[in-house]
Amino acid sequence: MSHTASITVRFYELDPYEHVNHSVYIQYFEAARAQWLTDVGFPLHKLKAEGIQIVVTELNTRYLGSAGPGDELIIESELAELRRVSMTFHQRIVRNGEVLVEQAITAATLTGAGRPTRVPAELASSLG
Repeated sequence: MSHTASITVRFYELDPYEHVNHSVYIQYFEAARAQWLTDVGFPLHKLKAEGIQIVVTELNTRYLGSAGPGDELIIESELAELRRVSMTFHQRIVRNGEVLVEQAITAATLTGAGRPTRVPAELASSLG
């Protein structure tokens, strides 16, 4: 299963060269994953109330192009791998068909006390 989200670049996300700052792309990816969880019925506040945290353990981002003021971006996300206590997502940011940024991110599921726990079956089936 995959998910798409969109965002319009805002002026305060730009660096002095009027490109989206590299760290902002990571925020775009995070927001898209959080929206995906919400869209499939598992918003972060619900997971937290159920004693589940999703915590990033590895991040690999590749920058291929840059976005600028007012650009309309599409964030594409897919579940690449589901393991017992972790998930790996592949994500891309696209502008007019051009891939600007790619990311692979692995996140572990933890209890509220910070101990590894299984990815909830309902969440796994909703994402994958």
